[in-house]
Amino acid sequence: MSTLGPLSVLFDLDGTLVDSEPAYYEAGRRTLAAYGVPDFSWAEHERYVGISTRETIADWRARYGITAPVEELLAVKNRHYLELAAAGMRAYPEMRAFVELLAAEGVPMAVASGSSREAIAAVLAGTGLDARLRTVVSADEVARGKPAPDVFLEAARRLGVAPSDCVVVEDAAPGAAAAHAAGMRCIAVPYVAAQAGAAEFATAGLLLRGGQAEFTARAAFAWLTDGARGA
Repeated sequence: MSTLGPLSVLFDLDGTLVDSEPAYYEAGRRTLAAYGVPDFSWAEHERYVGISTRETIADWRARYGITAPVEELLAVKNRHYLELAAAGMRAYPEMRAFVELLAAEGVPMAVASGSSREAIAAVLAGTGLDARLRTVVSADEVARGKPAPDVFLEAARRLGVAPSDCVVVEDAAPGAAAAHAAGMRCIAVPYVAAQAGAAEFATAGLLLRGGQAEFTARAAFAWLTDGARGA
């Protein structure tokens, strides 16, 4: 057991550990353009931050009247995304430092993401985070994506820990809602500043309204330490 007791930490990937949203936006823009939907904007993309890729595409089909099957669109978008990820993906420095702090203390960790298993593996390998984050759950492996708690509950199951002993690190409102539904505490680091006031974020134990600019590994670790002492 780590010095923080039975605590485990579950990380969202996109927008939390790595700055992958620009790549996801571009992959989505290219995909929609190929199916007759031009001028997909960043503002339109923001509504899907924190939503699984499969659920995003299902909404695209309804919103834009696309008749191609979900699986076809998934494959196209995933191909574009993997091409962009291969060109380079940046891990947030303070998040990397946080992972290293937790690893040094022996804290069990996992990644629980709405991305495909292939995309998660590519990003973790490309950033070197795979050396520390070996337990991975994709939304494709559970019945429901965020804001349902399935992906976090499955991550806890694979780590062999109780949900009540888990802390989730998230950037999106659906992820914060999923953590709350799973009975887990949450460190919320909003990717979209305008969404920091969302009701879902109000359930977070630690809300950093300034997003990544406000997050520091030491402060987050201190919050965990204080929580462990008070437990």
